[in-house]
Amino acid sequence: MTRSTIELVPTAEDHRIARHAAAAIALTVAEAAIPLPLPGVKPGLANIVTLVVLARWGWREAAWVALLRVFAGSLLLGQFLAPGFFLSLSGALASLVALGASMHLPARWFGPVSHSILAAFAHIGAQLLVARLWLVPHDGVFYLVPVFAMAAVVFGLANGLVAARLLAELRAAGPQGPAAG
Repeated sequence: MTRSTIELVPTAEDHRIARHAAAAIALTVAEAAIPLPLPGVKPGLANIVTLVVLARWGWREAAWVALLRVFAGSLLLGQFLAPGFFLSLSGALASLVALGASMHLPARWFGPVSHSILAAFAHIGAQLLVARLWLVPHDGVFYLVPVFAMAAVVFGLANGLVAARLLAELRAAGPQGPAAG
C-alpha cells in the first residue's frame, strides 16, 4: 500500500493575506459590539484594511481579505448562512466590483477616500437590493436609501481618510509590495 502526501507550503503572500484578514476579522467582531443607531448602519471598520491591501498589493489580495473576513466573521458571530451573512456577502462582492473598477480611474483624482466612498455606496446598494428581493418584498425598503446613502458618505469618508493616513505612514516607513515600486 502506497501513501501519498500533499504538502502545502504557504507563500509570503499567503501569510500577508492571513495577517490582513485576521486584522479585518478582529475589526468586524469588535464592530459587532458597537451599539447601532439603526439596524444595518455600521462603520465598516474592516474596510480600512481592505483599502490598504488594495493600494499596496492589489485587487486580488484585497478580495481575499474581504471574503475571508465575511466568512470567518460570520462564523465567529454565529451568523453563517443567516440573512446577515448574505447581506454582508452581497455588500462585500459589490464593494469588490466597485473597487476593481475604481482602480482604473485616474490616480491623480481618485485615491483611498474616493475608493472608500464608492465601495460604501456599492455595499449599501447591494444590501438594499438583497433585502428588497429576499427579506422585505416591498418597495418601502427604498425609503431607507437617504439614510443609508448618508451613512455611506460619512463612513466611506472616515474609513477612506484613515486608510489614506495609514498608507502615507506606510510609504514613509519604506517600500513594500508591487504598488510601492
